[in-house]
Amino acid sequence: MNIRLRGYSVALLLLAVFCSACGPGFQASTDVDQGRQAMFRGDNQGALGYFQAAAQADPTYIWGTELREGTLSFLGRAQYLDGRLAPARDTLQKALAQHKSDNLARLYLGLTVARQGDRQAGLRDIEAGLKGIRDFLNYITTTFAMSFGRFWDPGKAIRNSVDTNLAMIAKGNFDWPTLIANSETIAMNFEQEPDNARQQQEQQREMNLP
Repeated sequence: MNIRLRGYSVALLLLAVFCSACGPGFQASTDVDQGRQAMFRGDNQGALGYFQAAAQADPTYIWGTELREGTLSFLGRAQYLDGRLAPARDTLQKALAQHKSDNLARLYLGLTVARQGDRQAGLRDIEAGLKGIRDFLNYITTTFAMSFGRFWDPGKAIRNSVDTNLAMIAKGNFDWPTLIANSETIAMNFEQEPDNARQQQEQQREMNLP
């Protein structure tokens, strides 16, 4: 009888642990993963739905290790990509209030504000977001050059694009549609960089196996 009770107690404990793993954070993680893939496919409405669900499940959830992004950041960017500028601005401001170092949220906020008509204010955040992305990549590739850092932006394609756009901003009298389109491309490439770096690292590891 005691053995059965002990076995039953262990089963309940394992069930409790499993259920705790399936809480709001687990659901938010699943929704963010699916939302990112939808965003990469260009399915902005699908991505928006997943990120809305993630934000409802856990608005404080943080995705990623090196590049850390919150659910509100994902939601605001999906709202922008879906053309919902007013809610995107509000959501991205909240995301930055939570995490001031979120360079993607900063960049998208600048793009949102600029597309709403306040180009001067938007340009400040666009420039700050681009510089933040460049500085982040420089930090990762320099600090962790002997490990995973060498797989991040290895050909400096993202950083070169950032520098090109920053030079264009510095000169002034630039073409706004070009700046916006370039910044959107940089943002999407940067968003995919953790996946690309992880894939390259795994391929390198497989090649070195005996």
